[in-house]
Formats: sequence, structure tokens, C-alpha cells
Amino acid sequence: MKQYETILVDQPLEGVLQVTLNRPEYSNAFNTQTGRDLYDVFHPLELEHRNYRCVVITGAGDKAFCAGGDLKERKTLSEEAWVLQHELFERTFRAVLNCPLPVLAAVNGSAFGGGLELMLLCDFAFASSNARFALTEVSLGIMPGGAGTQTLARAVGEGRAKELILTATPFTADEALQWGVVNRVFAPSQVLEKTLEAAQRIAANAPISVRQAKHSIHYGLQMDLRSGMMFELEAYQRMVTSEDRREGVLAFNEKRKPVFKGK
Repeated sequence: MKQYETILVDQPLEGVLQVTLNRPEYSNAFNTQTGRDLYDVFHPLELEHRNYRCVVITGAGDKAFCAGGDLKERKTLSEEAWVLQHELFERTFRAVLNCPLPVLAAVNGSAFGGGLELMLLCDFAFASSNARFALTEVSLGIMPGGAGTQTLARAVGEGRAKELILTATPFTADEALQWGVVNRVFAPSQVLEKTLEAAQRIAANAPISVRQAKHSIHYGLQMDLRSGMMFELEAYQRMVTSEDRREGVLAFNEKRKPVFKGK
């Protein structure tokens, strides 16, 4: 595995890529190098995704998943450097969004600002019971710029997103669960384990099927129902000729576990 300055990358389970934000002394806040490191991991996955079947993002330590942008670094940036840094962050976040593999977040602590935005770009998230969430950018003279105004509103609805963003009010893990921001809440000692269990279950399924189903859900929800159904049909038809489709049906009839190859 390639070594990075601000993140750790490893493969804890077969087919599962784990990416750990590794600046615990700064609550895993994003600096410019974090943007570069994450982009270097996620951008190639748009095309070169066959080595893995699922990605898990988490943070080092037990204090924070990610506190957002590193404001100590940003204090030193000129306006031009700030704009360039944010363009890098935007490219990085789009690379996470565009990842054809399922991306899961194991939120092991606070997720503020860009940390919450990163989590919202994942396909789903599990959180620790002591996690807290917030988009506080308007209290700093800026606004959410990592798709937060879009993803949070899609998760919780327009009215609640406006309340949370415009008041810059933090919310709890239980509230995040109630509002659909996270899928499940676990004890802090269990959240990564449970997220990896979900990733392992995903990795055991047919990879082409998983990618096509993710693709269909994501883009279909941006269409009317009839258009979404047509999109789903096109996604489905691409699997009919796959080896995995034949293997899945054969394994079912032979009463054995299928061996999927992503072909």
C-alpha cells in the first residue's frame, strides 16, 4: 500500500479498502495535503476499481471523524491560495461522490464542516453514540462548500437543512439517526467493527451487481419515476451477459456459496 502524509490506507478485509484520516492531534481536520492525499486515493477508483469491492472511511483516534477544514492553516492563506485550496477540496469530494464502489463512513467522533460533508457524500454512515455533527460555516463568514447545502437537504429535507445550516447548530448522533443523516448508531468501541462487517457483506456480493445497483439508485432518484425505471432497466440489462450472473444462479441451484469474479 502507498504511504501518505495525512491518511492511512490499508485492506483490513478481502476486497475492502479502508481510508483513515490520520491527523488526530488536529481532530483529523483537512489541510491542503489531506485534499491531495484523498484525491490520489479516490480519483483512480473511478476507472481502476476492480481491486476492491467497497471502501470505508474513518478517522484516527476516538475524538473526531473530521473537524472540517484546518483553520490554523487557512489563517495563513492568501485569498488566491484559499480559492485554489477549495478547488482542490471540491475535486476531492467529487471523486468520493463519483466512486463506483460503495463508500461507507465509520464516524468515530465529531463530524463538523467538511467532515460532515465528506460523510454525506458516502453511500451511508454508521456513527458512534457520542458523535456530534454540524455545519457551522456561516458562523465563520463562509458557507458549506463541499456539497453540504445539497447533500444535507437531500438527507433531512429543505426546512431542517436550512435550520441546521443557518443557525450553525450542532446535533447529536441520535438526532442524526432520527433524521436519516446516519443509518445506525453504535457504542464507540463498535462503530468501525460494525461498518467493516457491512463492508464485508457488500464485498461478498457480485461486484458488477453492486456497482450497477448503486448507480441506479443514485441517478434514478434525480429523475421522475418512469425515467428512473428506464434507467434501472438499462443498468439491469448490462448484467445479463456477465459470468457473475450465471455463477449466482448456478450456485443457488447447487446450494453453495457463489464465487463472484466481477466479470
